[in-house]
Amino acid sequence: MRTGKAGCRLLLLLFFIFFSADGRCIFPAIFNFGDSNSDTGGFWAAFPAQRPPYGMTYFKKPAGRASDGRAAIDFLAQAVGLPFLSPYLQSIGSNFSHGANFATAASTVLLPNTSLFVTGISPFSLAIQLNQMKDLRRRVYQMGPQDILPSKGAFEKALYTFDIGQNDFTSKLVAIGIKGVQQYLPQVADQIAWTIKDLYDNIGGRKFMVFNLAPIGCFPAFLTLLPHNNSDLDVYGCLISYNNAVDDYNVLLKETLQQIRSQLPNANVIYVDTNSVKLELSRHPRNHGLKYGTKSCCGCGGGAYNYDPLVFCGNTKEINGVNLTATACGDPQNYVSWDGIHATEAVNRIITRAVLRGSLFDPPFPLARLCDLNPID
Repeated sequence: MRTGKAGCRLLLLLFFIFFSADGRCIFPAIFNFGDSNSDTGGFWAAFPAQRPPYGMTYFKKPAGRASDGRAAIDFLAQAVGLPFLSPYLQSIGSNFSHGANFATAASTVLLPNTSLFVTGISPFSLAIQLNQMKDLRRRVYQMGPQDILPSKGAFEKALYTFDIGQNDFTSKLVAIGIKGVQQYLPQVADQIAWTIKDLYDNIGGRKFMVFNLAPIGCFPAFLTLLPHNNSDLDVYGCLISYNNAVDDYNVLLKETLQQIRSQLPNANVIYVDTNSVKLELSRHPRNHGLKYGTKSCCGCGGGAYNYDPLVFCGNTKEINGVNLTATACGDPQNYVSWDGIHATEAVNRIITRAVLRGSLFDPPFPLARLCDLNPID
């Protein structure tokens, strides 16, 4: 679709809505909805059990991230001048004055109490996370100004981010295959769009970023678990059919977000193509200062993928009378994959820098030129 003069004027108007007159970011808060890719401790607040070596690179201890260090949402908050987001489920030490993180590991977009899903899926689906968001706002209005709560005006000016859907895609792949999963993916995209509209209508949200799905066909876990033969591997060692299915969903998500924009005047609904960055890193890690694109840093078994589905990162399990432990490599900064499913801190940093350049946005959104961003370390 071509963008004429009227379209350009509209984009400029949206830029002015998004940013203050002096070019500085005007986000007083970020509210994030997601799964383990952006969880900053919600799952482990609900089910305390996270073990080392998680958090080893930055926090030097488990910190609720599914990584050796910081998540991409941590770097994004840092870039716009905000502290790390407290998990909404964390009852001790949380500060929600600059937003909240509703993401929990294993969360889905669709409700988990359906036959589509298997055990191991979080009860904190996107619908639950939305209800938590509404409850937070209700309490803010009831309690009045509090040091650890956002202001009433923060909800209309905040940035709302979505990094969720991977578990909807992967949780039943082995059981029902690609074609089975594809049948309900339109519901996933529609639910994300519906949630955005709900936030717009009932919370006052106006700025939304939606991250697309990663190329799971390059992940060590799925290269190990998903049925395939050598003909399904591309020259980079990634699964062609599964990555193609992800691409199909991402196109569907992008089109769904385009449709919802017409119903949300004065809103920014930005589709963020982090898939392209993750695919590039998996295919050409050495071009970006990394070494291993499809091998897990923290795992068990060695081999091409260093991933054993029976012994997850940080765990020990007796198998055939032998105790096996999934330990971490000594150089996670050289790996794309931390534990077979999630990215290392090094990759989360690269992804966030790519996002901040604005080239991943649809519609185009030159964030780095329009916002006085802080450098991320």
